[in-house]
Amino acid sequence: MSADTEVRDDRSESASHLMLVSVTFAVPVLKLGWTLGSGTAAREALAAMGPANWFDVLIGMFLDEPVLATVMAIVLSRTSYAYFAARGGALRLHAMPLTASALVTVLVPAAAGLVVAVFNGVGWGLTTGCLAYLLRLGVVAEYRSGRRRRTTGQRTGRHAGNRLERAADAAWIVSLVLAFLVLPFVALTVALDGRAWSSVAFCDVDTGHGSGRHRLVELARDGAGVVGWDTSQDSVVNGVNCATDENDVIRSPWWSASGTG
Repeated sequence: MSADTEVRDDRSESASHLMLVSVTFAVPVLKLGWTLGSGTAAREALAAMGPANWFDVLIGMFLDEPVLATVMAIVLSRTSYAYFAARGGALRLHAMPLTASALVTVLVPAAAGLVVAVFNGVGWGLTTGCLAYLLRLGVVAEYRSGRRRRTTGQRTGRHAGNRLERAADAAWIVSLVLAFLVLPFVALTVALDGRAWSSVAFCDVDTGHGSGRHRLVELARDGAGVVGWDTSQDSVVNGVNCATDENDVIRSPWWSASGTG
């Protein structure tokens, strides 16, 4: 492996961090804008939610979409592990017995799998935990085989010479595919599917011309009622005496709207 290839490999690791951050911050805004119909609506809804509830949109997407939850958890687990390994973690793990190192490696994948299992089902949780652990083992294999320097985390340029090293390369390639192809594709699909990220309910709303039942997307709780986005009035309103609407579709998906347009 040439020096140029080594630099590209290290840049790809940094880029995976940026991709994860970009998805975390950009996708919730896109979700708001498409679901509610405009950037103005997204701004009004976000103002009503408050800065403290910024991640409510992302959390709602994470809880409702098992594929997104699984992919995000796997990418986050592997990316964080590679990041800390390159900054001294690899040296500390190398000094540990192999059994202790394996136990430390499994903690975050197990926790991620448990969270996904609670909200999205046992099958999704097992998939998350197992894949996250395998990709972390790929990072361990790179350091233990000498493919990466323990002091800097940079790839050494050695060619894969045995099964362990080839398996580590395969895990690295899978991690890049997940970070740069699967994660953005799934995130964009969920952001543009037209479904609410939060609870949808029919509530009594005082419009100034009398009270009526309106369909709201919940933005925040307000005492016995909710602050929500009125899908018929396209505005933020206060609602009381709410009843949950099991249908969380607010508008057509982007691909459907584009096809009919």
